[in-house]
Amino acid sequence: MRPIDLSAATWRKSSHSNQDGGACIEIADDFAAVVPVRDSKNPQGPVLTFSADRWASFVSAVRDGVVDA
Repeated sequence: MRPIDLSAATWRKSSHSNQDGGACIEIADDFAAVVPVRDSKNPQGPVLTFSADRWASFVSAVRDGVVDA
């Protein structure tokens, strides 16, 4: 797989993030096929990428209580 250029990515935190901003992840919605995910406390650190379908499945499992986030 070819690396994705994330230099212009717009990162956002979940609306469920705590007030002090700790223990959060950020995602970038700028890409149709993949969802880049990073640690908000280390924005220059590694980025994981998930297929959009896999990310949607994960979010659904969290919402349904199947995965304890």
